[in-house]
Amino acid sequence: MWAADPTVGLPACGAFVREHVLPTGDMHLVFRLSGPPLRLFADGADSLGHTVGHAIVGGARSAYYARDVSVATRSVGVQLRPGAARALFGVPADELAERHTPLDALWGIQASEALERLYSAVSPRAQLALLEDLLNERLKRQPRAMHPAVAQALLRLGSGATVSDLVNASGYSHRRFIALFKDAAGLPPKRLERVLRFQRVMAAAPGSGALPWVDLALQSGYSDQPHFNRDFLEITGMTPQAYRRASPLAPNHVRV
Repeated sequence: MWAADPTVGLPACGAFVREHVLPTGDMHLVFRLSGPPLRLFADGADSLGHTVGHAIVGGARSAYYARDVSVATRSVGVQLRPGAARALFGVPADELAERHTPLDALWGIQASEALERLYSAVSPRAQLALLEDLLNERLKRQPRAMHPAVAQALLRLGSGATVSDLVNASGYSHRRFIALFKDAAGLPPKRLERVLRFQRVMAAAPGSGALPWVDLALQSGYSDQPHFNRDFLEITGMTPQAYRRASPLAPNHVRV
């Protein structure tokens, strides 16, 4: 969970700034408590963008999304692990993947009620406590355990096991296993593994003084530098060199 302070690491009002938010493999739920609604851009040529709202569910993604961060905003949110979509929102995670969904499309009027309750909280600590209460209330209504075959597959993902290995261990057909996996995680296993491999590189590259990209990539499971460069561009929307020049304060949030 987090509660964001609008004065930390954000540009002055009036400066038009976009940010590439890189995928982690997880979903997130965010309530924006000040400023305009979340505005997203389809690509670099999109100058207008589109707004999503003040209460938003961000599904699991396999590549970056671009958002407007020109105006400092207060927000409170939580990163959600596989299995959360059905328990909190009543839908499979793959219905929410690769996009942002207004929370009222999932919770109805209760989304606005939750936002109002969070608005009234007097401090970040109170906001976090209230958000935890809201999530616990939802979980009590329809508690769901993750399918054991998916839980085991997630533990093995990234350890060298192939998708065929995961399918065979599950005892299900390939089609049924992939459906179960996407229902919980949002992304199919091969695509999620790609994001997790990329994140292993990012975790080892905290700044411009880190090891060369090719060394980090090989340590994290990439077959060669072209493979890494191709994945990096598709996932981040920039080259590794451009990323280093941007010197992001947080690895997954890059001003462009």
